[in-house]
Amino acid sequence: MRRAILGTFWVVVAAATFLSGPAQAQSFLAAEFDPSIPTLSETVGHEPGTRITSPDETLRYLRALADAAPDRMKMVEYAKSWEGRSLNYVILTAPENMARIGAIQADLANIAAGRSSNGDALPVTWLTYGVHGNEISSTDASLMMAYHLLAAQGDARAEQILRETIVVLDPMQNPDGRARFVNHFRGALGIEASGDRQAAEHDETWPSGRVNHYMFDLNRDWFTLSQPETRGKVAAIQQWSPVVVVDVHEMGGDETYFFSPAARPLNPNITAQQRQSYELIGRNNASWFDRMGEPYFTREVYDLFYPGYGDTWNTHQGAIGSTYEQGSSRGLVFDRRDGTTLTYADTVRNHFIASFSTSEAVAMNADRFLSNYAQYRAANANGAAGRGTYIIDLGKRRWNAEALGRRLAAQGINVVRRDGPANACGRSYPSGYIAVSQAQPAGRLVRSLLDKDTPLASDFLAEQESRRARDLGHELYDVTAWSIGYMSGVDVNLCSGAVAGNALSQDAPIAAKAEGSGDFAIAVPWTDSGQARLVTLALREGIEARVTDTAFTKDGREYPRGTVIFPAAMNGAEGMERLGQLASEIGAHTVALESSWVESGPNLGSEKFVRLTLPRVAIAWDEGISQLSAGATRYVLEQRLGLPVVPIRTGRFGRADLSGYDVLIVPDGNPASALGSGGLATIRDFVSGGGVLVTFEGSLSIFAAGDRPLLATKREAALGVDPSADGGDGGKDTASLVEASEFTSESEYREAIQNQRALPDRLPGALLNTVADTDHFLSAGYDAGAVVMARGSQIFTPLDRSVGTNVMRFAASDDLIASGYVWDENRRQMAFKPFLMAQRSGGGITIGFANDPTERAYLDGLDLLLANAVLIAPARVR
Repeated sequence: MRRAILGTFWVVVAAATFLSGPAQAQSFLAAEFDPSIPTLSETVGHEPGTRITSPDETLRYLRALADAAPDRMKMVEYAKSWEGRSLNYVILTAPENMARIGAIQADLANIAAGRSSNGDALPVTWLTYGVHGNEISSTDASLMMAYHLLAAQGDARAEQILRETIVVLDPMQNPDGRARFVNHFRGALGIEASGDRQAAEHDETWPSGRVNHYMFDLNRDWFTLSQPETRGKVAAIQQWSPVVVVDVHEMGGDETYFFSPAARPLNPNITAQQRQSYELIGRNNASWFDRMGEPYFTREVYDLFYPGYGDTWNTHQGAIGSTYEQGSSRGLVFDRRDGTTLTYADTVRNHFIASFSTSEAVAMNADRFLSNYAQYRAANANGAAGRGTYIIDLGKRRWNAEALGRRLAAQGINVVRRDGPANACGRSYPSGYIAVSQAQPAGRLVRSLLDKDTPLASDFLAEQESRRARDLGHELYDVTAWSIGYMSGVDVNLCSGAVAGNALSQDAPIAAKAEGSGDFAIAVPWTDSGQARLVTLALREGIEARVTDTAFTKDGREYPRGTVIFPAAMNGAEGMERLGQLASEIGAHTVALESSWVESGPNLGSEKFVRLTLPRVAIAWDEGISQLSAGATRYVLEQRLGLPVVPIRTGRFGRADLSGYDVLIVPDGNPASALGSGGLATIRDFVSGGGVLVTFEGSLSIFAAGDRPLLATKREAALGVDPSADGGDGGKDTASLVEASEFTSESEYREAIQNQRALPDRLPGALLNTVADTDHFLSAGYDAGAVVMARGSQIFTPLDRSVGTNVMRFAASDDLIASGYVWDENRRQMAFKPFLMAQRSGGGITIGFANDPTERAYLDGLDLLLANAVLIAPARVR
């Protein structure tokens, strides 16, 4: 037998008594370990907590454990990352459970479907680690969790966990990001680790290891399902129907440890029974941390409102979903501001203890957790979440509506589809519909995603307004709106009853819609993301196209502005055949035309039609640019629209040659210093020479500055603030004197101490209505406006019509909010202000988005708006 003290930290739990004396701060427990189970040191060459285990080493050790104990551990690959790395989960349970694992899994599926159990099921505790690749300690803790459950002998707690439950560990949700961090850290490390937070080993290069290959925050992708890591994980979780899901994270190194219960606000779809279970698990975690003497906090900072997180999304499925946060060493050692030192060993130990104590809480209450989960799913199936049905109209943004239906189905939601024409709930749907019932096991997730608005508790909102009145920050952690119908640009209506249709599978291809019988040309109406993808892929294959900025009518049918025409004479039979194949593969909508004669609007030979070519697109990359914005923009263009993008580092622009590009995108950020005067001059010359500059949010401001701004707009201060106030010096002799004042009320006092440079209060995030200038080509596809996401504190003045166009502006204050919560003064100030601006300069054009249209890739309803700027604008500039 192997006596455990693995490295300097290893916590074992074979006994209930912590060691006393100097070791008490580490909270070691004594145990015996089975020597047939390989240790981390024996397998990869370092002891736990002494080195940050790489992705390759992680998989090597897990395989060694699975090979050593196949009766208790099984390893399953569930996805591949963008960079080809394997994502895996491991199943841990007692031999007698593993022998009947198929029957257990099948019964869990019964329960998840709202049916009665046949008695085979066991509760599943699902522990996920490392969704942010630079939150390093969680993955090593997962390895120690697996080792302890397999190797500890005589540990009654471990035996109970394996006997009464199934533990599933997902040790590394973001292997690409972890590999990036480990490579950075090992490359910067000297002969000893430094705790100085300024040291290179703690100072990551751009992009950080937090994000995946496309620089997504994977913990905000759960219902968007844009990334392969998320899609695989969501599918895997549904195969096991866990009763508890814990997402294990890190936070700033000066912090301690956070576990549930969560902070307010709580999503209203979370049940009282679930809140009680959070308390049960939290108390057990607290007892372990108290015995270690390890400080922690609960009910602060990390809430359960936004359902795009791993905790809230799983809670909406009936599990007890939690975020655990450990102060991070971001290396092997970290000097805290309070004078103490945090080691990597400390952080791995704490995550191990939290994982173990959570698993123990489930094992000690196995019947309760399984019964609660079964009751939750069955009650929803019987209408506890509601008995209505959401109907998604296939007549508006058909491709986006179809894609949304499949994305919902991929989350275990029952979705039906009806080909049109059809009637439902007193409305006509000429093109058919997709329907999603509230009365299903995942009904609360359905409501949270498809309701037009998810309200914040009134008393919580009152407290936030009170805090703002006291000049304190609000306590909203993330966005307040995410209604996915709005974000996809489709119409969703709630019907009071059930709606018929055929079950829609997540894997069902989107059917192409081909109309007409002529052989003169193929028209592609500019209506949705599928249309933009078809045009892009056709241009990539050299198929000739023309686009109009004016609507036209042919054979009694109106074709909207932005419609793209592929003439047969210019492409030949082979080109037109390939166009048809692409349309079928994508599921796009095409109309065959028999001639160019129209009843109204422009003919093909009009100047209203211009030739489209595939634009050469560059994107500003690296320091000064938001990695999230850059990654989402590149993802949407490359993966959704099919348009290649070339990243150019910001530090290179001063010597860059942009003559080979048609479009330059500068995502959100503050890149002025990184670009430097030379880089800014290069970009100005690019626009003057006929280029298209597209810029988002913070980066927009740097092109609105100077004597000859590329966008003649200004960022606004807060309402009631004089931005020119500088507290003048009053002259040399009176520089230390100010005008006397008298306060007669608290409101006068508050006004006096107001920051005269103040910006509008920062919006956590809301969905807002916009109005289009329908005479500008950039708004093609958006005659009725669009719903956009607005975050932050940036509000811009409108462009004077003599210099540019406010292509999309925010709606009037009374009609501004589509979903979410907006401070009243922001609502009033944002009304009629620009969301999308365009200004000519020399031979080119600058296009500015006040908010990022690609944020988190979940605003697919804005794909056409981005395509107008990147795909169509170069042709219009020419």
